[in-house]
Amino acid sequence: MGRLKLQSGIKAIEEEPEDCDCYSNKATLACMVNSEIGAVLAVMRRNVRWGGRYMSGDDQLEHSLIQSLKALRKQIFTWQHHWHTINPAAYLQPFLDVIRSDETGAPITGVALSSVYKILTLDVIDQNTVNVEDAMHLLVDAVTSCRFEVTDPASEEVVLMKILQVLLACMKSKASVMLSNQDVCTIVNTCFRIVHQAGSKGELLQRMARYTMHELVRCIFSHLPDVGNSESALVNGVNTTNRESCSLNNEYAFGSRQLENGNTTTEYDGQALSMNLTSNASVGTGAAGIDEDAIGMGKDTVPYDLRPMTEPYGVPCMVEIFHFLCSLLNVVEQVGMGPRSNTVAFDEDVPLFALGLINSAIELGGPSIRHHPRLLSLIQDELFRNLMQFGLSMSPLILSMVCGIVLNLYHHLRTELKLQLEAFFSCVILRLSQSRYGASYQQQEVAMEALVDFCRQKTFMVEVYANLDCDITCSNVFEDLANLLSKSAFPVNCPLSSMHILALDGLIAVIQGMAERVGNGSVGSDHTPVTLEDYTPFWMVKCDNYSDPSHWVPFVRRRKYIKRRLMIGADHFNRDPKKGLEFLQGTHLLPDKLDPQSVACFFRYTAGLDKNLVGDFLGNHDEFCVQVLHEFAGTFDFQDMNLDTALRLFLETFRLPGESQKIQRVLEAFSERYYEQSPHILANKDAALLLSYSLIMLNTDQHNVQVKKKMTEEDFIRNNRHINGGNDLPREFLSELYHAICKNEIRTTPEQGAGFPEMTPSRWIDLMHKSRKTAPFTVSDSRAYLDHDMFAIMSGPTIAAISVVFDHAEHDEVYQTCIDGFLAVAKISACHHLEDVLDDLVVSLCKFTTLLNPSSVEEPVLAFGDDTKARMATVTVFTIANRYGDYIRTGWRNILDCILRLHKLGLLPARVASDAADESELSADTGHGKPLTNSLSSAHMPSIGTPRRSSGLMGRFSQLLSLETEEPRSQPTEQQLAAHQRTLQTIQKCHIDSIFTESKFLLAESLLQLARALIWAAGRPQKVGSSPEDEDTAVFCLELLIAITLNNRDRIVLLWQGVYEHIANIVQSTVMPCALVEKAVFGLLRICQRLLPYKENLADELLRSLQLVLKLDARVADAYCEQITQEVSRLVKANAPHIRSQLGWRTVTSLLSHTARHPEASEAGFDALLFIMSDGAHLLPANYVLCMDASRQFAESRVGQAERSIRALDLMAGSVDCLARWASETKEAMVEEEATRMSQDIGEMWLRLVQGLRKVCLDQREEVRNHALLSLQKCLTGVDGMHLPHALWLQCFDLVIFTMLDDLLEIAQGHSQKDYRNMEGTLILAMKLLPKVFLQLLPDLSQLTTFCKLWLGVLSRMEKYIKVKVRGKKSEKLQELVPELLKNTLLVMKTRGVLVQRSALGGDSLWELTWLHVNNIAPSLQSEVFPDQSSEETSHSSEVGVVLGSDETSQVPSDQTTPLPEGAAGGG
Repeated sequence: MGRLKLQSGIKAIEEEPEDCDCYSNKATLACMVNSEIGAVLAVMRRNVRWGGRYMSGDDQLEHSLIQSLKALRKQIFTWQHHWHTINPAAYLQPFLDVIRSDETGAPITGVALSSVYKILTLDVIDQNTVNVEDAMHLLVDAVTSCRFEVTDPASEEVVLMKILQVLLACMKSKASVMLSNQDVCTIVNTCFRIVHQAGSKGELLQRMARYTMHELVRCIFSHLPDVGNSESALVNGVNTTNRESCSLNNEYAFGSRQLENGNTTTEYDGQALSMNLTSNASVGTGAAGIDEDAIGMGKDTVPYDLRPMTEPYGVPCMVEIFHFLCSLLNVVEQVGMGPRSNTVAFDEDVPLFALGLINSAIELGGPSIRHHPRLLSLIQDELFRNLMQFGLSMSPLILSMVCGIVLNLYHHLRTELKLQLEAFFSCVILRLSQSRYGASYQQQEVAMEALVDFCRQKTFMVEVYANLDCDITCSNVFEDLANLLSKSAFPVNCPLSSMHILALDGLIAVIQGMAERVGNGSVGSDHTPVTLEDYTPFWMVKCDNYSDPSHWVPFVRRRKYIKRRLMIGADHFNRDPKKGLEFLQGTHLLPDKLDPQSVACFFRYTAGLDKNLVGDFLGNHDEFCVQVLHEFAGTFDFQDMNLDTALRLFLETFRLPGESQKIQRVLEAFSERYYEQSPHILANKDAALLLSYSLIMLNTDQHNVQVKKKMTEEDFIRNNRHINGGNDLPREFLSELYHAICKNEIRTTPEQGAGFPEMTPSRWIDLMHKSRKTAPFTVSDSRAYLDHDMFAIMSGPTIAAISVVFDHAEHDEVYQTCIDGFLAVAKISACHHLEDVLDDLVVSLCKFTTLLNPSSVEEPVLAFGDDTKARMATVTVFTIANRYGDYIRTGWRNILDCILRLHKLGLLPARVASDAADESELSADTGHGKPLTNSLSSAHMPSIGTPRRSSGLMGRFSQLLSLETEEPRSQPTEQQLAAHQRTLQTIQKCHIDSIFTESKFLLAESLLQLARALIWAAGRPQKVGSSPEDEDTAVFCLELLIAITLNNRDRIVLLWQGVYEHIANIVQSTVMPCALVEKAVFGLLRICQRLLPYKENLADELLRSLQLVLKLDARVADAYCEQITQEVSRLVKANAPHIRSQLGWRTVTSLLSHTARHPEASEAGFDALLFIMSDGAHLLPANYVLCMDASRQFAESRVGQAERSIRALDLMAGSVDCLARWASETKEAMVEEEATRMSQDIGEMWLRLVQGLRKVCLDQREEVRNHALLSLQKCLTGVDGMHLPHALWLQCFDLVIFTMLDDLLEIAQGHSQKDYRNMEGTLILAMKLLPKVFLQLLPDLSQLTTFCKLWLGVLSRMEKYIKVKVRGKKSEKLQELVPELLKNTLLVMKTRGVLVQRSALGGDSLWELTWLHVNNIAPSLQSEVFPDQSSEETSHSSEVGVVLGSDETSQVPSDQTTPLPEGAAGGG
């Protein structure tokens, strides 16, 4: 059976799938309700009154309360339907009756309330339940008008707590959406009354009541985002037509502002939120007498039409509740109005409570509030006005609550609260954050915390800047806040406090916000300075679209520019009004021809003007000034303003002049404007004028200490009789004015140095007026539109503040905060190209590295290891140098100072400089522009923990560790080792080498500055006595300089001048070999080697620089000659094709020539020359002559073997082929004119060649001398293809052949055998060369007029040679050879018809002279050559055959060689 029942039970549940509530089973619910009935009855029976009724003999056996409960008991088990379909009133009514009844005691009421609470939490009632609206209304009505007899305080508190519990459950239940606006107001009202009563009750009830009030407000306002324009749409059970009518109603009710002057029925007034106040007064003993605090429509609020109050709740009740909460803040005015019976501390408690509730409402209503004008206007005006007042409270609790609310309002509604937020910052935050305005330390701290919270909102500062600082009519709040933060972070003559750190946090939050925006685009958008081309009225500048950055950003920047110019104009104006206006005309802010309106607007909208001067100007009787005055008055908005308020505002803007006429003019203008806008009860503008005058007089009377007898109210009213167009003004109107002036003076003298203004009621009214007209609030997104301008304003104070805090700080977390700040500043400066700021930052940071301090510490390395701040600063400096080096300028000097200090301490990785260069060598092949491996490669940097001495990383510490030093040293302690380890880790993190290896990616300007800084750091090379340390520094800087030069070969033009001058300085000022000059010379050579292939346009420049090497002091040159030559040789071999110009070759060849006489260097030098000249590989017309000179120097050099001299001669001789090749190429390729010029050049080159060989022919060494002669012969005879001009040959005979013969002769006769061995052989060779060349050229030369002279020269040399005495006696070989050669020559001349006897005069002379000389040499020759005329032919043929037959090549024509006789050939 049991099991079956169980199953059927399960089935029963399964059959009702549509009921998903946990208590869906009807029987279960019935049982639960039944048990609640039982509980209530049980408590009632314990009471004698209820228990005794059964015995009495009344008609009615039982009390109606008990009857209804019992009746319900009967019914519940008979209901067959779902509980949804049963009217909740049926099962709630008996309980509600018990609650309402004033006969029940507290315990019974308490149990009944618990039962209702339980039923509510069963979720039986939701918005779909039948008749739910009525049931909920009944429930609220019953609970809020709960009555009971109070027996003891404790039970009363229990009932009150249960009332709170039930009311909260009502609001939280699913059916709460069916509550009407009126019900919700009643619930809140009741709850507040319990809060109020709880003041005299127990602590628990107080807490509970306040908690409930909070929860209610949260529940109600969390509903706001769901309330559309038609909030009834949420209700499921309402039919459509009803819903439509509701929505219309609501639109009428709170969709428009015009309602404020609507006239609604007054009969409803009493039934506002306090509908049940009278009947509810018995909710507890102290309930009466608190009506004024209840939620009700006071005289200020306009009631809603009745219908919205009975509709499902929405905006109407929220407006009422919010208004009520704001009115709780008006309590300030009532302080001290008499003692309160309860213990609520009114000075702090009520405002705090109200502020907490308001904050909850704003948090949950959030941005939806802006869609409901009535709610929004409450916040804009009443709430904010109260917040401003409480903002200056002495209580830190209230202040922090106010700041929290303002932060929420900023977050949700800032676009609607522009001027209110400005006022809050100006009048509250900026006043309270500084002690000089009398704020306590606690107030300062709270205000500063609030400000920092605002700064942490990413776009806060940008929006403040864009909307306030860039608005002519607003104050520079951003500037003031930024200055405040940086000043507050400065510890002046005091230790660092939490306040300083707090301000620093705010400052860094702003900076980091900017740094984050940097990556979001629009950084370099448009920082072109704003200029005004022509005049436009500055107060009318408008933006086309406040939501599109491409419109609002330029607009805002333009407005800021105008504002700045106006401030400068104000400054000029204060010194001299006329010049001030002229200045503004010059900047196009005022028109060239001044008009009244523009001047009036300048006075009205420019801050910082001297109010006395403005007053004088406006009061002047000059016609233009009067017009300006009227325009000035026209800028005010006095709509719906009291006369005294309007007057206060008007007179705040300038100082009222003292003269009565001026006062009259000013007040006339004011009255006209006031009457125009707010006539109210004034008959005409004269009435306004008289009343204004009267107010000024009353003001003086009441507030001037010299006036002893003060005017009474009656006097004032009497004085103003009949002024309103002949009638009197209403007495209460005048009375109100009288009291307003008495209470609050109209200040006619401006406050001097007041700093931030106080918010007076009249200023608040003005603010509300302005807020209708002010430019819309611009919302910024996360891009860096205005950061450049903002950062420029705050960067200086910010760096200073962070630096000072960093300097004073002692905790790691503060260090880290500062470092984050520094890095953010660096990032922003770099991205916005603010080089000066970045330099300042670098300078500041370098001071903290301690590396620049003169080292007084014994062990600087260990001191550095122990100094966290210094290490952090060092890493930061190098991080900035690596990340943002592009924008560092003068800062490089400081960075280099740090690097040099590390270098001196032996802490730099040994190869920082060489890496920088070598890596670029590696990457040269792999393509340009490829980023190098960052930081030190693992090979170069010793791994942390295992310091490798070989790397030279730790000059100092290795000494500390090594025990081989002269004096025994103790082992380093653990702390020292740890400190050193920290130092090494720090240096490794710095990646110092990357600065140089990555320099190829630096921007040009920065690179140039880095190079200049290196040159500057190296110092000027001293002549004598510089310390080894200085030299070491100079060498190190030079290494780095060369490294970056090599790394930037594509931009060498940029660096070259500076680098060259620096190296030149070193070279020219050094007289002894040293590391510096060595580095300079070889660095220069390396630069040339590496850059020649890439920079052909710079080749000359680079090679010319090598002339510095030639200027080296002899001792220095000698020391490095061999290595220099090897480098030059390498350079030539690698780059010969890239050296094109004569200038370049001149440098190279002169360097090589210099080595010819150097024992060690000559081999390498000759090797390079061989490379250039062998086979004419790299001979060019540009370098030909230079190479000849160099070869000659090697040929003449006695250093090395004679064999090398002979090779040098071979190079010279071989070069003739090059000349011949060029000559033939010239003929084919070039136009005539160029060909002529080129062949001339070739001729000259050839002449230089043979002249060079001539000099070597005089060498002391026999084999060299003789080889030179043979080479000369080759060069003189092997030139047929070159077509050298006759004149050149004549020159050649004079300068080369004859000179050589003469010189040799002289040597043979004048020097001892010891110096010149075997001169005879040389003379023979020389003699053979003469006729050979002569005969080869005979056909051409014989035609010349100077032939005779040339021929005589040949004869005279032969004559000398035959007579020569070698070692005192004549040479037999020459005695034989000369006649033989002469005979040969004469025969050829005869054959060619050159030597013939002619009758002509000229011919005779050649003939006669010839024989004159020949006879001196060999008298028999004439008969041999010309035996006689008859047998001429035969002798001619046979003799020629005889003489010439013995030659190797015996043909006479001029294009063939005319060889020497056989004997002569063997002479060499």
